[in-house]
Amino acid sequence: MTPRGWAVVVFGVLAVALAVAVLVLVPLHRPPAPRADQVAALRTLPADQVAAGRAFHSALRPAGYGSLLIGLVIALALGLTPLGARLIEAVGRPFGGNWVAQAILGGIVVVLVADLLTLPFAAWRHIILVRYELSTQGWGGWLVDLLKGYAVSAVIGVVALLGFYAITHFAPRWWWAWGAAGAAALVVLMSFVLPVLVEPVFNRFTPMADGPLRTELIQLARTDGVPVRDVLVADASRRTRQVNAYVSGLGPTRRIVVYDTLLTEAAPPEVVSVVAHELGHAKDRDVLTGTLIGALGAALGVVALFLLGGWTSLLRAAGVTSIAEPRAFALLLAVAAVVGVVASPAQALLSRHTEARADAHALALTQDPMTFEAMQARLSSVNLGDPDPPRWEYLYAASHPSTVERMAAARAYARGER
Repeated sequence: MTPRGWAVVVFGVLAVALAVAVLVLVPLHRPPAPRADQVAALRTLPADQVAAGRAFHSALRPAGYGSLLIGLVIALALGLTPLGARLIEAVGRPFGGNWVAQAILGGIVVVLVADLLTLPFAAWRHIILVRYELSTQGWGGWLVDLLKGYAVSAVIGVVALLGFYAITHFAPRWWWAWGAAGAAALVVLMSFVLPVLVEPVFNRFTPMADGPLRTELIQLARTDGVPVRDVLVADASRRTRQVNAYVSGLGPTRRIVVYDTLLTEAAPPEVVSVVAHELGHAKDRDVLTGTLIGALGAALGVVALFLLGGWTSLLRAAGVTSIAEPRAFALLLAVAAVVGVVASPAQALLSRHTEARADAHALALTQDPMTFEAMQARLSSVNLGDPDPPRWEYLYAASHPSTVERMAAARAYARGER
């Protein structure tokens, strides 16, 4: 069988494996809370709070969707015309047109061009966050975080670009197989490495002071069968007023991380409720599930790119002769951008069902639906959430159930229905 024939077979196997993983590991069977309960929950929220959340999100939409649209247009302009290939070639020319220079420097420049052209939308978003008093950062702090993000992305990008194009250079017939394995391995590596190496770049973490809350959180984790190494407090207040908590790490490195803003804004029982939700993710191995699905998706994507490389009119439009050459990187980004836009509703759906399961776990673990409901109302108030967002936006981008869904789930649980 030819390499292309094998690629078709592997594509089919990976597609089936991805579908099975989603159906088995993601709780798609969980229905939303009754709409009547959602409407009743919405009526209990202060009208000014609901209005503030909706006004905030209305102000954010032009920047968010404008960035998405312009980013897509830029990706298509660079990838579906010879412009991207010529840019990569020009960047590599001072180095003799070396494939390494084209792969690394050319790839980084293409990404940087796209980022810089959408940078005004990021600044616009920051202006909105400051206007609504959610951001505590000045422009200096914002710029530092932006540069840190670029630096982290550059390091990851160099590794990915050099690895991918080294494979295509030295294994021109079977690069799709090695590339698929490498892409899956990179997803797994990032899942383990990012929490340990990247989180400290943006936040400082200090152990939570000894006291009743720390003791209760550690005992809660032990009761749940998810022992943690420590409880840390992140200095989120130096950039935001928003509240959050999460469980980070795996096995012996697992720890509970609580935003200092959460400790300021919420009562201890509400903090416990939030942490119980995060422990649900650890208990159900949601990080491992996401890593597996991401790895299968990455491998599937590499094989799909190889098969797409047989579309000669597409290559001709991009001004390249092979999808595996470094000059075609802009074309790869264009394909990735289109796939990202199309796949966003499916990713949001999977995330919402996973988050709903973690909510159910928190309710069962704490046996305190009243506090859970109160905490959801507080999260929406402090974070300026839209408690019942427009249906189109919810279906396209919402990674969590809406506030009224979560409040309604607590009410249903209190009645013994969930």
